Amino acid sequence: MRRDLLSLDKTNAETVARHLVMTSRLIADDPAAALAHARAARGRAGRIAVVRETAGIAAYHAGEWAEALSELRAARRMAGGPGLLSVMADCERGLGRPERAIELGRSDEARMLTGDDAAELRIVVAGARMDMGQYDQAVVTLQTADLDGDRDGSAAARYYYAYADALVAAGRAEDGLQWFLRAAAADTDGETDAEDRVDELTGP
Repeated sequence: MRRDLLSLDKTNAETVARHLVMTSRLIADDPAAALAHARAARGRAGRIAVVRETAGIAAYHAGEWAEALSELRAARRMAGGPGLLSVMADCERGLGRPERAIELGRSDEARMLTGDDAAELRIVVAGARMDMGQYDQAVVTLQTADLDGDRDGSAAARYYYAYADALVAAGRAEDGLQWFLRAAAADTDGETDAEDRVDELTGP
């Protein structure tokens, strides 16, 4: 980020950097305040990709889907590459356009993604399928090597959880229960409510 801000004069670069730091600090607990700082940074350095990307992420966390999508598109035009494609696809879902999220999942940029980035996009695409009532297709979307083995951590927990959720929606509650159990075991940071879903499926 500091390297990207070198094109600004020193005083402006320091001010923009402070706004970006505050965006990062506030985004989890006060997304509206984080977005205000991100907008202030954008107002001072709107031609810098990382500033526009940060503004997009802040808008996403604040639920400002259209603004987030616009900022992330701008960042991609400036920096190139696939960018935060999963976040952009989720914005399309937030705007009530799940079919566009699916289109992003089929794009050339999507094929550039690997690892957790690719997995996150598949989770979003599966969610878009579920938005459209296409539960079996959501299950198939997530049936990849990411389900193999016994991994742990937040990325694995979210993937297992999404798969479990799709299975239950598709009428395969027993299979879904097993994957919610795996999600709960993998969720070392407590990011999902997998344990609650297990309780719901197993009853009193």
